[in-house]
Amino acid sequence: MSMLAPKPRPGIMDISAYVGGASKLAGFDRVMKLSSNEGALGPSPKAVAAYQAVANDMHRYPDGHAGRLRDALAERWGLEADRIVCGNGSDDLLQLLCRAYSGPGDEVLYVRHGFAIYHISAQSCGATPVAADDVDLTASVDNLLAKVTPNTKIVFIANPNNPTGTYISADEVRRLHAGLPKDVLLVIDAAYAEYVGRNDYEDGCSLVKQFANVVVTRTFSKIFGMGGMRLGWAYCPPAIADVLNRIRGPFNVALPTLAAGEAALADVEFTELARRHNDYWRDWFAAEVRRLGLEVVDGGVCNFILVKCNADAFLKSKGIIVRPLAGYGLPDYLRITIGREDEMRAVAAALKDYVGG
Repeated sequence: MSMLAPKPRPGIMDISAYVGGASKLAGFDRVMKLSSNEGALGPSPKAVAAYQAVANDMHRYPDGHAGRLRDALAERWGLEADRIVCGNGSDDLLQLLCRAYSGPGDEVLYVRHGFAIYHISAQSCGATPVAADDVDLTASVDNLLAKVTPNTKIVFIANPNNPTGTYISADEVRRLHAGLPKDVLLVIDAAYAEYVGRNDYEDGCSLVKQFANVVVTRTFSKIFGMGGMRLGWAYCPPAIADVLNRIRGPFNVALPTLAAGEAALADVEFTELARRHNDYWRDWFAAEVRRLGLEVVDGGVCNFILVKCNADAFLKSKGIIVRPLAGYGLPDYLRITIGREDEMRAVAAALKDYVGG
């Protein structure tokens, strides 16, 4: 038998595959999973009911244009439905943007301590990923602009940022955009936008309405508690929406996902409950951790906090899974998702044991 076999395109084997947060621990039947920034309260009961209601229709193809969901998103956020493209999670859309607007010889720019999918997407297209240093674990507009070259095609910025939890103001985002050439695409990943209550923050959709080179991506995976359903959306200039619709899968969002997404979006009361829960327990937990003498990254506005400590193994011994960040260049930090009350109290107690308090 010949030993010849298909070979991947050059550069593919240089990619370090994305590794999600762990879900299991040997020796534990039940764990506290606080490693993936999943919604603490889970999905809206109305979303679950909508999912179950279409179970007998699974032989039917979904609406390939996600028309009803796009209309609902447009109404909820004051947007134009024809500028919205839905995807199999927002990371699906981020990768499609890389495929459409970058390739060999191009550069894709992002913040060094940013979401891993940015450099993975760049490498998968043959583009060169370029990281700009952040300052105090916060994106630096000056450092990003200093890295722009004639080869730069896309700038990704998560705002707020994962895994640091910090954000930059709407004015700073506008300054970043103003400093970019008009043929460079600015992609604002606003996966955690619903958690932010700061007056100086915007998700970036107002920029999309004004300019032809800005896209905002959003997700149902966080505050809506639908990470397992894989649903995201992008708000785009018309020409970019047209491009994404040409290259995305024809039925890229499943029938039950569309139904659950519409119901989740309509359940504003549940979303507000999830936000209030996160606000309270994020502040409570951060204060408890600081009381133990551990450093918490300031400015966090998401559904997690970043703690400077090396307690990963100790927490696992207690059945608690958090996210160590060595893969993000932050080996001395843990990212801890805000969970239910019992989970946050348990982690605080475990950290108290860890520090000997």
